[in-house]
Amino acid sequence: MTENVWQRWPSREALSRAGVPRARRGLATAARVVAVGVLLGTTFTGSELHGWGVAVAVPAVLVCGAGLWGFRRTTLEHRLLPSLGLLALLLGVGLVAQGAGVRVPALVLWCVCGITAMERLPLVAALPATSVALGAYAVVSDDSRPAVVATTGGLALLGYVLRLDAEARGTAQRLLVQERAARAAEAETAALAERARIAREIHDVLAHSLSAQLVHLEAARLLIQKGAEKGQILDRVVAARGMAREGLAETRQALSALRGELSPLEEFLTELVAQADEADVTVTGERRPLPAEVSQAVRRVAQEALTNVRKHAPGAKVRIRMDYGRSEVTLHVRDSGAPPGEFTHSGAGYGLLGMRERAELLGGSLEAGPYEEGFAVTLKVPV
Repeated sequence: MTENVWQRWPSREALSRAGVPRARRGLATAARVVAVGVLLGTTFTGSELHGWGVAVAVPAVLVCGAGLWGFRRTTLEHRLLPSLGLLALLLGVGLVAQGAGVRVPALVLWCVCGITAMERLPLVAALPATSVALGAYAVVSDDSRPAVVATTGGLALLGYVLRLDAEARGTAQRLLVQERAARAAEAETAALAERARIAREIHDVLAHSLSAQLVHLEAARLLIQKGAEKGQILDRVVAARGMAREGLAETRQALSALRGELSPLEEFLTELVAQADEADVTVTGERRPLPAEVSQAVRRVAQEALTNVRKHAPGAKVRIRMDYGRSEVTLHVRDSGAPPGEFTHSGAGYGLLGMRERAELLGGSLEAGPYEEGFAVTLKVPV
């Protein structure tokens, strides 16, 4: 772990300007321009540079600017040897400037190299590079020893503080990117879940209704080919038409559910029971609005249960009880178990498997099986 800390580069987010406010970047750029301008002005006006000295100083300034820019680029790309090479070039330029009598720019250049190395290089390379740069400053400086020690220590500390600030900014930038990615993934997941819910509603309503209609229409076609009586053919057509009407009504209910425009659940159950013979409904517990998915699941299970009673036990007495509990709602549908009669009508026919899948998707359960002389379906859904 320790070796990793010493050899680890500052992150690319920390070395780049990503996440730095525009005002802060503009202020930093303006400060650099002013500092360089003052430094160059005092150097060329207050020194003894003339003739060839000025001709050499101008390219040296350009070399320093290009070297600092290249150092920022190579450190951003985490290239150690080119970065150290450019840093050595800048230190050499400072040494040449000191030898030429241009003392202040040399001192400033060494200080900048020490701070920048501590800020942007791995610690295993930053400490020696900063020591060399600030050591050169300490040797040349005319200040007292305590002042030099305080200055070099403060500059090294400044470079490390800038490093920590950049790392904190880079960490915040990475967390922001991760948060945005998580939000995008969450939105995509929600969209996929909504598509699955819509597809399930379409499948439950249309697929089963249309397949049942096709069965009756195919039977009608076969009866016509066989020359059957008109009444038999008409019965099949009427049955298909009835299922088409039921499918259309259920499609409208499904669309209303998707838009959140469901009628009260108690009203729906009352209307559903009114269409059946020998059926009644009882509601217990504190009535309250339910989530659309829960309400739609209760409606579908009640519909399918009554459809199964009409298919397999026509004439049976049906009891529906809806119970509002504190943490769940329970739907009980029980029939008295009349003897199975001839097939007379078919609803959408979602089947026990489809009802159980609906309950499990909501974290609930569905139990179906013989009860006394009849059949019982019990749905429990948490709310």
